[in-house]
Amino acid sequence: MILFAAALLAAQQQPAAPGVPLQPPQPGAEPIPLMIAEPVAMAIAAFDADGDGIVARAEFDTGVRRSFDAVAKGQASIGYIQFGDWSERWLGNRNALPSPFEVDQDGDNRISLGELQARFTLFFTRFDRDKNGSIARSELLTTRPVPQPGGRPGEKDDRRKRR
Repeated sequence: MILFAAALLAAQQQPAAPGVPLQPPQPGAEPIPLMIAEPVAMAIAAFDADGDGIVARAEFDTGVRRSFDAVAKGQASIGYIQFGDWSERWLGNRNALPSPFEVDQDGDNRISLGELQARFTLFFTRFDRDKNGSIARSELLTTRPVPQPGGRPGEKDDRRKRR
């Protein structure tokens, strides 16, 4: 027991291995923008059936149908609770957007395949930035500027100095 305690004490007194020192960013250096993928973008990426990194329109349409069918289990429409199940599976969270209220166009508290397809068509149009009829992985990323310490969101660095 004493030998164990001595070994433990010796291990604690070992100097830490030198690591790579962190360097602060150089003054005037351009910050690296933050890249994120929206939950719906992750679902669209999962529709890439052939694994080429590009979601063709046919893969997209098939993916939306397959995702709906997996939850609907042969029903023509799903309720909001089932839509939550769909969201958790395909978007990663029951509360991720689009919400069921956004997708349910006729307000009947049910979501049909047609309603889901209509909402996803809007997403396809938004993400297909180069309008070539397919979505590359790079088009699914959203780039956000990194906020600077002490700054407010949306402020530019060239603002006047406060007095």
